[in-house]
Amino acid sequence: MRTSTVFKLDLKKIDGEGDFPCPKCGVTISPDDVSEETYRILEVKSRGERLERLVILCNKCGSIIHLVGFELLDEYEEFSADL
Repeated sequence: MRTSTVFKLDLKKIDGEGDFPCPKCGVTISPDDVSEETYRILEVKSRGERLERLVILCNKCGSIIHLVGFELLDEYEEFSADL
């Protein structure tokens, strides 16, 4: 049985469109990939309609990645509404 490594990744520290490398194996994880070929969602934590945390599993190396920092999405939505 493979032991999973756990990482915490703050989305506020990711440049670009939201793609990021797995902290362990480097495979590109993209929010646009809905095929579950690269990763799959293990847990979604939200408060009301606001996403707070997303836990995903890298299918290549088995790492568990806790994504935090979704406040940035809230700020983007507020900015877009002002345009």
